[in-house]
Amino acid sequence: MASVNDCRGDACVAPTTVNEMTASDLRPYLAYKSSGVEWLGDVPAHWEVRRLRNVADMRVSNVDKHVKGDEIPVRLCNYVDVYKNDSINGRMNFMRATATHEEIERFRLEKDDVLITKDSETWDDIGVPALVTEPASDLISGYHLALLRPRPDKLAGAYLLRALQSKGLAYQFHIEAKGVTRYGLSHAGIKSVWLPLPPLPEQTAIVRFLDHADRRIRRYIRAKQKLIALLEEQKQAIIHQAVTGQIDVRTGQPYPAYKPSGVEWLSDVPADWAVAALRHRYSQCLGKMLDAKRITGNHSLPYLRNVDVQWDQINVEDLPTMDIAPDEYDRYTLLKGDLLVCEGGEVGRCALWSGELTRCGFQKALHRLRPRNMGQDVPRFMHYVLRAAAKGDAFNDGHQSTIAHLTGDKLRAHRFPFPPPAEQEALVTFLDTALKQVDRAISDVGHEIELLQEYRTRLTADVVTGRLDVREENARRES
Repeated sequence: MASVNDCRGDACVAPTTVNEMTASDLRPYLAYKSSGVEWLGDVPAHWEVRRLRNVADMRVSNVDKHVKGDEIPVRLCNYVDVYKNDSINGRMNFMRATATHEEIERFRLEKDDVLITKDSETWDDIGVPALVTEPASDLISGYHLALLRPRPDKLAGAYLLRALQSKGLAYQFHIEAKGVTRYGLSHAGIKSVWLPLPPLPEQTAIVRFLDHADRRIRRYIRAKQKLIALLEEQKQAIIHQAVTGQIDVRTGQPYPAYKPSGVEWLSDVPADWAVAALRHRYSQCLGKMLDAKRITGNHSLPYLRNVDVQWDQINVEDLPTMDIAPDEYDRYTLLKGDLLVCEGGEVGRCALWSGELTRCGFQKALHRLRPRNMGQDVPRFMHYVLRAAAKGDAFNDGHQSTIAHLTGDKLRAHRFPFPPPAEQEALVTFLDTALKQVDRAISDVGHEIELLQEYRTRLTADVVTGRLDVREENARRES
């Protein structure tokens, strides 16, 4: 049986300190002065502090996504392109549209332009920047974006990107955002943002340092994400080995004898295990069909949806309600120990109901499974079997990657392994313990990723606001 310590390769190697990541020994500048901006505080004595309107030109595009026969074909850089990318280049896949000659001339993207998102559904998710690194003659700024063109004698586009990525500067956009259900930045709000402004050579040094640090941090984050993926694979392998009988968890060895299961994803199973259609061991019921017109509130209960049921986890916060008549309670409500299985989406995804609420219903998008004989079958073992089956593509028709629905008929007809009751209990005990160790390792690595991301955020803020001087470190690294 695989263990948590079995991972190998680069994904298991990670830095132990932030200094190891950036090889940096940064110090503050020798002299500071007041910036005159309360939130910014002091800045290096030789820096300026200017409003964005004084160092960059702004243009807000009004080019929509329509195609008109009397206009010129173009490619539009849109909101999502900026929101999801730090950089924009002409080789990316953009939307096709048309624009007038005047619009093309005004909104064509040039190298070192910075685009920011000027609208959002939340006030604190606005002003997200991206740098144009490689323009194209037919690539222009689309709607919901502001194009910032730095004045080359004052401001480098790459430095503006890094500055706007820092939380302190970005917060200026957040407090300028106006709206109720959707928030937007006015032209004046964008132009009024304060910007700490080092001399151009120092802007270049800051960008070079942050680019280097960012590359290293991203590489370590990718390594840790790869480690999480390996641990998830290991977790699934442990489940599969146990519930298919490849290993007897009581001895750590294969079983003495096997027999054909007749089920492709199972292969051979231990000789004393049963293999049966689910309908012979569990009762199955789909949840209640929703009818908004019939909701009166007289017999209203919270109910679970497909999205509320994740692997081994059920959300009970802020559930919607539906009417369930008293004579429907047995059919459409849950008892502790019921197994809920998703009908659509990631079919087969399941979790056990632990009685978190006194009464709770479930929507038609979910199957409820109950053992026909409580002394014969253990629902938590069935949860692990379904997990192995779902990850092993057992529910796919024609070996497709997904199917639209796992209907009641299909689920009841599927054949699964059923060890003796005592052995089901032993398997559950083993898997609960083994997977807890893997989950703890995954959580630890996830926390390390969060720390790396926080470090990158803080480092960017400290460098672009002049808290730390990178010039000596750059010279040391490049010598």
